[in-house]
Amino acid sequence: MKIIENKNGIILEDVEDFDPKHIFECGQCFRWKLEDDNSYTGVAMGKVINVKREDNKIYIDNTNKKDYEEIWKDYFDMDTDYKQIKSNLKEFDEYLDKAVDFGWGIRILRQDSWEMLISFIISSNNRIPMIQRAIENLSEKYGKYIGEYRGKKYYAFPTPEELNKATQEEIRECKTGFRDKYIKSTCESIVESGIDVKEYRNISTEECCKELKKFNGVGPKVCDCIALFGMQKIDTFPVDVWVKRVMQEFYVDEDMSLPKIRKFAIDKFGDMAGYAQQYLFYYARELGIGK
Repeated sequence: MKIIENKNGIILEDVEDFDPKHIFECGQCFRWKLEDDNSYTGVAMGKVINVKREDNKIYIDNTNKKDYEEIWKDYFDMDTDYKQIKSNLKEFDEYLDKAVDFGWGIRILRQDSWEMLISFIISSNNRIPMIQRAIENLSEKYGKYIGEYRGKKYYAFPTPEELNKATQEEIRECKTGFRDKYIKSTCESIVESGIDVKEYRNISTEECCKELKKFNGVGPKVCDCIALFGMQKIDTFPVDVWVKRVMQEFYVDEDMSLPKIRKFAIDKFGDMAGYAQQYLFYYARELGIGK
């Protein structure tokens, strides 16, 4: 892969296994918006960038080579061999073979652990547009102002200290609904204890989930999402309505419970469970499998 700097960004040439639509629409992130030109503008790591694919080139606007090397290379998980991952997954069965081909450009983003903790608390029993609105409202009200891009103002996701300044009522005013008390409780726990949830990346998946479930509003499914998307615990398997449908369609009995589906998937896919989940989720949702 070649990295070329241009006027206001960089171009990645000869990139494989990278499609912005697949990456930003496979359920793992909430701050990326589709633009009229089929590019995606997103806020991550306190910065705003725009990503677009044309043929085998990825255009990343509003950045530079230094930021790519220090931030975006890790964020987009560019050092992971997705060609090998997909090859391994395709060997499991015909269903994953098709799902991997369908979502060939998926990469699991290495997102901010704290932001994922709050984002997936907000996601509980919630629709994506509402989740996005709540996260944007919290960022605008309590996060640092990043700057203007393409005529729109952008704000970083607030730190635990910044968000803890908000009362439960003020958090609810940001359209978080009943999750306001969970968000406030989590902020208070982290600020008072001095916990850096990013450190959970360095412990086992089992220990990580045990610690995450201590926060109010973090149940099994929310915990698995935070662990996978915020802690890089690739050996977990979040089960939501779409994953449940695709698993029932291809792998398990219709009356199997969510914990049993999760266990079945982890037993079957092992340390590749998280990757399998993303390809199966995207495949099921885009094609309406089991709907």
